[in-house]
Amino acid sequence: MKILSADQIRALDAFTIQNEPISSIDLMERASATFVNWFIEHFNPDREVYIFCGPGNNGGDGLAVARLLTQVQYSVKVFVFPSDKYSADFEINFRRLEKLITISKISSTEHIPVFPKAAVVIDAIFGSGLSRPVGGLYADVIKSINESSTIKIAIDIASGLFCDSNNEDSVKVKVDYTFTFQLPKLSFLLPQNEKFTGSWIARDIGLDKTFIEDQSSVFSYVNEGEIFPLVKPRKKFSHKGDYGKALIMAGSFGMMGAAVLSGKACYRAGAGLVKFYTPKCGVQILQSALPEAILSADPEENFISKLPDLAGFNAVAAGPGWYEGDESTNVLRLLFENKNLKLVLDAGALNVLSKNKDLLKSLPDNTILTPHPGEFKRLAGDFPDDYSRLDGLRKFSAKYKCIVVLKGANTMVASPDGNVSFNSTGNPGMATAGSGDVLTGIIVSLLAQGYTPSFSAKLGVYLHGYAGDSAASKYGTASIIAEDIIEGIKDFYLKCDKSFSN
Repeated sequence: MKILSADQIRALDAFTIQNEPISSIDLMERASATFVNWFIEHFNPDREVYIFCGPGNNGGDGLAVARLLTQVQYSVKVFVFPSDKYSADFEINFRRLEKLITISKISSTEHIPVFPKAAVVIDAIFGSGLSRPVGGLYADVIKSINESSTIKIAIDIASGLFCDSNNEDSVKVKVDYTFTFQLPKLSFLLPQNEKFTGSWIARDIGLDKTFIEDQSSVFSYVNEGEIFPLVKPRKKFSHKGDYGKALIMAGSFGMMGAAVLSGKACYRAGAGLVKFYTPKCGVQILQSALPEAILSADPEENFISKLPDLAGFNAVAAGPGWYEGDESTNVLRLLFENKNLKLVLDAGALNVLSKNKDLLKSLPDNTILTPHPGEFKRLAGDFPDDYSRLDGLRKFSAKYKCIVVLKGANTMVASPDGNVSFNSTGNPGMATAGSGDVLTGIIVSLLAQGYTPSFSAKLGVYLHGYAGDSAASKYGTASIIAEDIIEGIKDFYLKCDKSFSN
């Protein structure tokens, strides 16, 4: 699913109006009805609804929503701002609504209402076209809304929040929900905007899909419609060699759990054969915990000091549970000499890279790095805000021709071509020890099975989040441990098998 800019969204609306064809006011009605249908599903008529409408088309949406809610017996109070220029669709919906209820005008702070605790406030002041900071009376109203204890819902986007650029200096509505139309906005997916986005919902309102497909965008939001059709079914007469051989270089004294988790995940994600290269201290642990795996031991007792034979492996993962001394640095130098290697680097390997940044220039093309935000900061430097970090992520990926999986809510996958995808699966319960080791095992498994590096990263992140969501549905987010995520992988493949049989 593409993520479009504010200008592209404006052009999409105009194209739909011209080519469906449909009038602007009728498209607004369709969008408002879609919002109201969702609202009715979630909020009972016993709640008072306060709707604040700006002078543009976002305000027109709010007026239409107010009329439709009034017609189904909701108690609605509407507040509009004085303006020299209301949009044409605002004025049409104003005239329609004033026949049903009294519309209040806010011309000073004295007119700002006191909100009952059980009320719902709907923000329809400014939409995605806003391009300047909010001030004056608008800012006063927004501050008052933010100070209330009501549930707050934004239509399209929270007022004051820019669609696709940073504006930290602006006053913004803090919302519990954002109901947006057709496609998510970039701002919804960045951590700094969490309190201005809440839980967001995007609903189809029939905007022209051909126009969307023709638009160029470096940002996308990965959902199941793009993932499941690209998962490969297994052939009846296949054997384990058809599903890849993965090598996992993992573990050190006291850190063998990371190796166990990555190996289990690698098998669960479908690899035909998994081999470990591990220090001597890990052999018995791995043999007991993962009898399916083949083992090879490093000469050192407590950490990996040598590069194993890489012949015959389709993909290699390095870093889970690693010791981060000089020996590990040398192992990475030797590993990177294999330029055709399909490689995943995580955890200890990333920390070695951050201490020896000259090694970044030697990365084999399309190596997959899986840092959490702290590890990425050590690799690429600090950034003042999430928009700057996103730009830095794209530049880092392009400079070193690597794929970067920046872990977190809506995990980002950046490719050397400058494209970034945001993931749609996962939950806060996955912020638990070992979750990253599971992801590494999943991605190296997919690489070994023959998926491209870019798709292995996207599919791996989606599968990982799907498995985490499965675990959360069984145990609750606070109770998830990494092994629960591994167990949830099977639920993803059960769904795949059902789709293959249909």
